[in-house]
Amino acid sequence: MSNPSRAIALYGTEEEVPAPRILRAGKLSAQLEAGNLRYIRWNGEEVLRAVSFIVRDRDWGTYAPEISDLSIAEEGGVFTVSLHGLAGEGSDSFAYDVQIEGREDGTLIFRGRGTTATGFETNRTGFVVLHPIDGIAGEPVTIEHTDGREVQSRFPSIIDPVQPMMDLRALSHRTPGGLAVRVLMEGDTYEMEDQRNWTDASYKTYVRPLALPWPYRIQPREVVDQTITVTIAGQGAEPHKAGPVHLSPGAAGGSVPPLGLGLRPEDRATAATFSDTLKRLGPAYMVLHHDPRAGHDQASLSAMLDVARAIGTEPWFEAVIESTDDAAAQAEVADLGRIAADLGDPFATVLVSPAPDLKCTLPGSDWPETPDAASLYAATRGAFPKARIGGGMFSYFTELNRKRPPSGTLDLVSFTTSPMVHAGDDRSVMETREAHAAIAASATKIAKGTPWAVGPSAIGIRDNPYGASAKNNPGNIRQAMNRNDPRQRGLLGAAWALGYVADFAAGGATAIAIGGATGAFGVLSAPGDDPDPWYQGNGGLYPIFHVLRGIARLRGAEMLDTGLPASAPVAALAAQTGRGVEIWAANTGPNPVEITLPGAAEVATLDAARFADAAHMPDYFDDLSAYDGRLKLDGFAVTRIFMKG
Repeated sequence: MSNPSRAIALYGTEEEVPAPRILRAGKLSAQLEAGNLRYIRWNGEEVLRAVSFIVRDRDWGTYAPEISDLSIAEEGGVFTVSLHGLAGEGSDSFAYDVQIEGREDGTLIFRGRGTTATGFETNRTGFVVLHPIDGIAGEPVTIEHTDGREVQSRFPSIIDPVQPMMDLRALSHRTPGGLAVRVLMEGDTYEMEDQRNWTDASYKTYVRPLALPWPYRIQPREVVDQTITVTIAGQGAEPHKAGPVHLSPGAAGGSVPPLGLGLRPEDRATAATFSDTLKRLGPAYMVLHHDPRAGHDQASLSAMLDVARAIGTEPWFEAVIESTDDAAAQAEVADLGRIAADLGDPFATVLVSPAPDLKCTLPGSDWPETPDAASLYAATRGAFPKARIGGGMFSYFTELNRKRPPSGTLDLVSFTTSPMVHAGDDRSVMETREAHAAIAASATKIAKGTPWAVGPSAIGIRDNPYGASAKNNPGNIRQAMNRNDPRQRGLLGAAWALGYVADFAAGGATAIAIGGATGAFGVLSAPGDDPDPWYQGNGGLYPIFHVLRGIARLRGAEMLDTGLPASAPVAALAAQTGRGVEIWAANTGPNPVEITLPGAAEVATLDAARFADAAHMPDYFDDLSAYDGRLKLDGFAVTRIFMKG
């Protein structure tokens, strides 16, 4: 079979993404994308991650605006941008004008002004400013409130569950390179949330305060007029020159945790069909999802259990509890215990979560009625006396951080993540790795000595805590809130998964579950209704299959520090085996990266050129070749490295 197009191999989609326009005014630079600014830099050092004028719907989805009358000029040490944007659906729309000016003296002014002819319902319309976290977390910041008061504070180190800074007019801080940066925000009252809650690599300052009602309505002819002014002072660090990435494993620390897969009833039939292939992946456990609201019953649970047994993996029971009354919830758990007994008590681990906790409760809102957590966990322990009892959140770390389980009631704390709650572009997805270490540290603090696990997690989202449902994405495009995201099938998905496992393994996770067996979060192609270009549901292996198979075989091996920060162009996991050191590494970007090693090694690499071969060879990475002193990884390529001794 011939190789797919490079786009399919890397991203799983032929969707074209326009290259960003780089704007420059002396040492000031920024990338213009969809009418907004990203990667605002001075002399090459990042100052802000983004400044955006956005329009959101009532479910927190961000509209992709129609942009017209775009004008860009760069002359005399100044760049200017003007455009007209239209966001919404049909007559329910919001029209706005943008003016941007960047000056070589370090001043950046971004104004957005808009209105609606018919009225417009929204959860947020206006500016969002993103501060990066790398070198900023835990560092000082000066807060200027709307009444003019100035307060000295710090950016959060451990992830703040709510809003660390409120009633904002301006923020001033220094970059790691020593630049003084002030962000003045006018036209509304701003506040900040710690976006690491959602694995975003940023602190987000936004309009309007969440304490105000939402969704809210912008009335006909009401004008929204806001301005962000950024001022930068100082020389900053010298621009970094990219070079080869040196991989030399160092100190030992921890062991490679067991890897699992998720399974939902809707995927049980296709997972059963490919159980022999999934067995070759070798997952340590499989998380069987059960939700009575979706019609899941004993028969669907039994069918999923058959899949786990066919694969030869340990089944975990992930049960949504529908009842909100304490007594009714305890009775529901008791019924689940009887069902499990009928199936032979197969579950060594049982995780439970009340259904209302699958939805987000924003700061300042009333928590929905749920059964008492301690009583629910005690009832679960009674219904499953031989099992390890887990809980926390089946939704995102965000909800775990905001609604923490009572101490001492669980044997395992769990949560999931997705890298595309707020943004769906490739760079934002991969940049979420920068937040993983803080999530791991925060989860460790929340668990208070109890082991914790993460997953099943994938690029796509299992559920939408912020709206009615995840997006089905029949157009096979990149967008936030996708259920079936195309990159799951591409090399980017494999590189992301490798980084995800490496980050959370280093952070102390005792188990990590990735995606699913088949379907939108799967590791191989199976018949279904979702787009599956090139593969066409024929059982071919996605690149992520090979990454998970390789790391699953390292379970229990002693991990070695690679010394690579999450912002590095390469993600890697290294382990000491009985025969030598094994490293799994991935290029986390689309451009080639060179790796150097400290000595003799054997390697195998999966990239776009060898995509078709790997799609039909479960043991693709078993065939190693001698390292010749130069290892160049193409975009999002994955490599296995073995060094004897």
